[in-house]
Amino acid sequence: MQIETSAGPAEIEFDRPRKPSFLLLLTHGAGGGVEAKDLLVVRDSALELGGAVARVVQPYRVAGRRAPGSADKQDQAWLEIVAALRKKVRGVPVVLGGRSNGARVACRTAVAARARGVLALSFPLHPPGKPERSRREELLAPGDIEVVVINGANDPFGVPDAADAAEVRVIPGQPHAFRAGFDTIAATVQPWLRRWSE
Repeated sequence: MQIETSAGPAEIEFDRPRKPSFLLLLTHGAGGGVEAKDLLVVRDSALELGGAVARVVQPYRVAGRRAPGSADKQDQAWLEIVAALRKKVRGVPVVLGGRSNGARVACRTAVAARARGVLALSFPLHPPGKPERSRREELLAPGDIEVVVINGANDPFGVPDAADAAEVRVIPGQPHAFRAGFDTIAATVQPWLRRWSE
């Protein structure tokens, strides 16, 4: 499915039960796609709980670019995607999520999107080797909206502090792109998502 945005078309992989209890939007990292194993684990967890899941390929990736460009344009397009999907799944809580750059987008737009929660996978706290360029303010941007962070302990982009989110789960030995620990991701996400399935 495609959704037209001000930044061009986005492609959506949409899994929807007959009567979804919540809507989860997930998106990829800067150079990645929606087939990343951690995103699929989260999708499967949400589907088990009766949620609808939209995995969003952002317009810049649909256009063949590896870098997202302007954060303002990216965020505006994301909010347009959220609005379009709300019309398809009405009257249910909306939860945003993503990995790496996608986690940043989800955090930055959570308030404007009226999200109930944010899942940040491999949140890139700072550029590699540059801890002084912290992106902590983006992580805190949702204010009262609960943010759950899951990062690898060996992530060169840094690992948020426990005080930076409602929950920060660190998977030992894992880099920025998870190679293992998918059971930990599922075990963290399922109880958090369950509140919107009841």
